Amino acid sequence: MKVLVLTGPESSGKSTLSLRLQQAFGGLCVAEQVRLYIEQSGRDTHYGDVDIIARQQLAAEDAARAARPHLLILDTHLLSNLLWSRLLFNNAPDWLEAALHQRQYDLHLLLDPRGVAWQADGQRCQPQLQERLRFHQDCQAWLEQHDQHYLAIGGDWQRREAQALEQVERWLKASSEA
Repeated sequence: MKVLVLTGPESSGKSTLSLRLQQAFGGLCVAEQVRLYIEQSGRDTHYGDVDIIARQQLAAEDAARAARPHLLILDTHLLSNLLWSRLLFNNAPDWLEAALHQRQYDLHLLLDPRGVAWQADGQRCQPQLQERLRFHQDCQAWLEQHDQHYLAIGGDWQRREAQALEQVERWLKASSEA
């Protein structure tokens, strides 16, 4: 099983690209759980929610891993929970970073916020590009600091989709030849 993670700031195309990659290559796609949590709770999150949301994200990921698909596509993972918690609450549950290190993630697609417009949806809170760039930089810094394999994806929507499809196809082909 290969595990692919889409990461980066809000409104950079993670959900859309996750589904597009699943259409192209099959496998299972795990949705971002914080969106579901906010929809169900009907309110903004607070620090006490971080642990619940992160555990829901892990449970959804674990259920998909248990199915052993040839490709598991994660529309975000605990890195987003960790960084958002630090950004919004200046704190994060201690177990989040350790849990990230305990799991195998084969490739991250790091989505750049430049080239696409921010889309308001009632949940997003970073309309300014500089805010999203900072989150992108924090993602990249964490991935590099922890020796996580990633590829940068950017440009407008069409270029972003073409890059993601090309890079994942190349990665899957190389993985099958190894």
